[in-house]
Amino acid sequence: MNTTCPVPRFDFDAITMGHGGGGLLTQRLLQSGVFSVLGNELLNQQHDGASFSLEGKLAFSTDSYVVSPIFFPGGNIGDLAINGTVNDLAMCGAAARYLSLAFIIEEGLKMEQFAAVLQSIGQAAKTAGVQIVTGDTKVVERGKGDQLFINTSGIGVVHRNASIHHQHIRPGDKIILSGKLAAHGIAIMSKRKGLSFETDIVSDTTALNHTVINLVETYGSGIRFLRDPTRGGLASVLNEVAGLTKLGYNLDQKAIPIDPQVEGACEMLGLDPLYVANEGIFVAIVSREIASDFLRTLHQHYNGEHAAIIGEVSTEHAGTVVAKGIAGGHRIISYLAGEQLPRIC
Repeated sequence: MNTTCPVPRFDFDAITMGHGGGGLLTQRLLQSGVFSVLGNELLNQQHDGASFSLEGKLAFSTDSYVVSPIFFPGGNIGDLAINGTVNDLAMCGAAARYLSLAFIIEEGLKMEQFAAVLQSIGQAAKTAGVQIVTGDTKVVERGKGDQLFINTSGIGVVHRNASIHHQHIRPGDKIILSGKLAAHGIAIMSKRKGLSFETDIVSDTTALNHTVINLVETYGSGIRFLRDPTRGGLASVLNEVAGLTKLGYNLDQKAIPIDPQVEGACEMLGLDPLYVANEGIFVAIVSREIASDFLRTLHQHYNGEHAAIIGEVSTEHAGTVVAKGIAGGHRIISYLAGEQLPRIC
């Protein structure tokens, strides 16, 4: 565990209903854990909300995290909750500044687990350069939750060069994936199913904001569209934007970066990696003119060393995503019918 954040010091073994009652136990939980790890000048005011000033165009996002199990190879529900909302704001071209943090805790959760989650939250927030400034804690009866649910909401300032919207996408634009596909979903499944592989498959959860803001600073309006392919994976992102733009999206499956072990695990589990969730990569649709240089720049960032151009936007088969297979045939990539992987983010 990264120990650059303070370690919470609790004097009780597990969460009880009293910890959500607003009284002495709640105060002990907050003071010995939440404030000691996450404290800053705004959170430490301990008000019902946070007051601050921001200049410029703002972006706002919210998300809830119900991943099971709450600890998985490469991370846990805590850093996932911070990175997820930071990344949603980054996809708007915004640098996250402030987050809210809300816990729904099931009675009986071990304090050592809660402490580990808190420490991961603190470290993820420091890495992303974001402050947690307000929040809430609720406790539900044993059996009425699943250990721990987290909600984070965030606000950030949109970069002056950002012009990110599906309306800007044009035929000939290139589709770029910033990293290897499907690692997060398969890491969750390996833990849930007790699977073992020759090497560890770990979640790709990470904050993308520093990488994205650097790209926006450099390439501005040449970046047409950004999205992180979380639930529903790459296929769902491209189907959504295909429906919105009424353009065709051509993929070259050979060009899509994926770890061989992840690909093998997908085959073993009967999963299509195009639909598996990710937590540390993004899809960029950029103008043809900047695509090669954009890719070279992305390769220089730790979040983009495996990035690749995986396809192109066209006027053919409007509103549809089509993939050229490794053997040369083509198939339509539609929305997933139903749920391929439950509770992975």
